[in-house]
Amino acid sequence: MTKLNEAMERSLEDRDVDALRAEFESGGRLLVIEDFLPTDLRDAALADLGRLRAQVHRNYVPRQKKGGSVSRHAIDRGGEMIGALYRCPALREFLEEVSGARLLDCPPEDPHTYALYLYTEPGDHIGWHYDTSFYRGRRFTLLLGLVENESCRFECEINRRDEARPTESRDYVMKPGTLAFFDGDGLWHRVTKMAEGDGERVVITMEFVTDNSMHPWRRLISNVKDAFAYFGVREVFGRRAGA
Repeated sequence: MTKLNEAMERSLEDRDVDALRAEFESGGRLLVIEDFLPTDLRDAALADLGRLRAQVHRNYVPRQKKGGSVSRHAIDRGGEMIGALYRCPALREFLEEVSGARLLDCPPEDPHTYALYLYTEPGDHIGWHYDTSFYRGRRFTLLLGLVENESCRFECEINRRDEARPTESRDYVMKPGTLAFFDGDGLWHRVTKMAEGDGERVVITMEFVTDNSMHPWRRLISNVKDAFAYFGVREVFGRRAGA
C-alpha cells in the first residue's frame, strides 16, 4: 500500500486540483483525464486482470446489457492491486477535493465496491442508465481504462437533470490509464456495442458514497440486481472474500 500511495502521490503532485474541480462542476459533475493512472500501477492492474480472468461472469439483460464482470469478492480472493487502489489515501483525497464531498468506502458485502467490466464479444454493451444509489447518501463512480477498443465508446449526456443548463452530449474512448469520475445519480450514460472483429475493452469501476448505510429492503434489491445483471447469484449471495 505504501509504494502504491507514493506512486499515486507523485502522479498527482503537478495537477491543478482547483482547476479540475472547476472542470468537474462546469462539466455536469463529470471529469475525464487521459493518462491518469501511472504506468506501473496500470501494469499492476493488468496483472490482476490476468489472475482474475477465470472469475469473469458473463451476463445478459435483454435490451439493456451484455458483457462480463468480476466482483469485488473475486478481486479480494485473487487480486493484489485493485482493492489496494480503492483504499489508496492519495487517490481518495484527490477525489474528495474534486467532488467537494467526504467519500466513504462501501460496506464489505457490496460486490460492486470495485469490479472489472469486460466487453469481449460482439454486441457487448450497456444501455443508457444512471448509476442510481441505493445508499442513503450520494454515489460517485470512478472508471479507469485498462484495455481499449474502437467500438465500445463511453457516451453520456451531462446536465440532463438540470433544468437550468442545456443538455450536452459527449463521448470518450477509455484509453489505458484514462480516468472518468462522475456523480452516479446525475450522469446519463452508456457504452456502445462492441463491433464484430474488434478487440476487448476492460475497465475498473469503483463506487464511493457519502453515507454507506442502506435500508435492508434496498440492500436486497441492490443484491438481486447485482446477482442477475452483473456477478451471478453464487457470487452475491454465496461465497465471500477468502471463502
